[in-house]
Amino acid sequence: MRARCVIGGAVLTAVFMTTAHAAEQTVRIGVMPGEEAAIVAHVREVAAKQGMPLAVVTFDDAARIDAALANGTIDAASFEDEASLVDRSARNGYAIESVAATVTLPMAFYSRKLALISSLPRGATVAIPADAAGTARALILLQNYALITLKDGAGLHPTLADIAGNRFGLKIRRVERAKLYAALDTTSFVAMNADDAARNDLKPGRDSIGIEDARSPYQHVLAVRTRDAKAAWVGQLIRAYHSDAVAHFILTQYQDSVRRPW
Repeated sequence: MRARCVIGGAVLTAVFMTTAHAAEQTVRIGVMPGEEAAIVAHVREVAAKQGMPLAVVTFDDAARIDAALANGTIDAASFEDEASLVDRSARNGYAIESVAATVTLPMAFYSRKLALISSLPRGATVAIPADAAGTARALILLQNYALITLKDGAGLHPTLADIAGNRFGLKIRRVERAKLYAALDTTSFVAMNADDAARNDLKPGRDSIGIEDARSPYQHVLAVRTRDAKAAWVGQLIRAYHSDAVAHFILTQYQDSVRRPW
C-alpha cells in the first residue's frame, strides 16, 4: 500500500503495512522540529545497531502527526503529552495510544528579580500563560512548589477558580504567551513553556528558578496505533529510545533543559 504525504512542503512517498512490521521493515516515526527530532535521530542510530531501520519524518504542523499515524502514513509519533494525545484521539476518533514515556520539555519559572524561589516576597505578582492549557500547567507547577493549593478534583485542568490556598498572597496574572517575556520586567517571576522560553534564548536547566519534574503529567509519550501496541517492533523501538546511549545524549546535549522521565 502506498501513500503520498506532503510534509514541510516536500512530497514523501511512503510504503507502509497495516500489520505488525517484519524485522527488516522501516518504521516511520513522526516528530516536530527541535529537541525531539534531534533525540529521535539519535534513537535511529541506536535502533540501526540493533537491526531496526527507523525513518524520522518531520512535520511542520503538530495537528497532522496524529492524523498521519491514525491513517497509516507513519507508524509511531513522538511529540506530545498523553493528555493531549487522548484529547485529540477522542475528538477525531483515532485508534492510537501511548506506549512509553519519552522526554519532558519542562515549564519553568524565570525571574529578573529573584535568584531563588525561596526569596519570593508575600504579595508578589507572578505571570502565567493566559491560554487554558498553559494556565492549568502553571497552576500545577505553583502547587508543586507549595506556593498555592488547588481544590481536590481539579485534576490536570485547574483554573484560577480552583485555587483553595494562597499562603503568599500571590497576585497571579494571566498573560498572553507572546507577552510573557516582557512580563519579566514587571513581575517577580514568570511561568513559561519550554518553547516560549527557547524563543527568548532561555533554557530551563540554566536560567530558571523553578522547574517541572521529569515525571510531570505533561511528559511526552511515544504513540502507536492501538492495534500495533503489543507488536514486537514497538518493544524494540522503546528499548532503543530508553537505551543508555540515548540517555547519555539527552544529558550531555541538553542537561536539565530536556528531562528524562524513564
